[in-house]
Amino acid sequence: MNEMEYCNELIVRLEELLFHELSGCAAWKVELVGVDFIQSKSIEGKNPDEVIRNCIKEIEAAGLVEEMNYTIGGRGVKLELTVKGCRHILKEVKLKRDGVQPYICPITNMILDQLIEKLGYVTTYLAEVHIDESKELCRTRSAIYEDEDKIGCVCNWNEE
Repeated sequence: MNEMEYCNELIVRLEELLFHELSGCAAWKVELVGVDFIQSKSIEGKNPDEVIRNCIKEIEAAGLVEEMNYTIGGRGVKLELTVKGCRHILKEVKLKRDGVQPYICPITNMILDQLIEKLGYVTTYLAEVHIDESKELCRTRSAIYEDEDKIGCVCNWNEE
């Protein structure tokens, strides 16, 4: 077993335990998984596009993913990330095989963290994680709320 497999096995077990955690408190802390890496970088940007692009550069340069793209839609509250060749794909696949729908994405957490840290977004949350094992492709959809006025904004995830 190589180092990455070992690390993914640890994260899988943690995610399975948190999924079955009864008090419901752990679910509010999973957005912190992965953010230490991106916080150690000097991410800059004056708007979401700049911050996200600079995060992606650091994530790709570190070899955490092979390729990553994003779109912002849904009245500016939907962030969709597409990740190819993620180092965590093994974690996602094992979770799905064990009957647990993946719900923690360290890569997405990095981006969401930096929107809050660098641009002062009020809140964000990861809403969906979709895995295509055969293509080693993940797609996540998150809600990103720039300010309090956006919190009540509702959009159809499947339309722009």
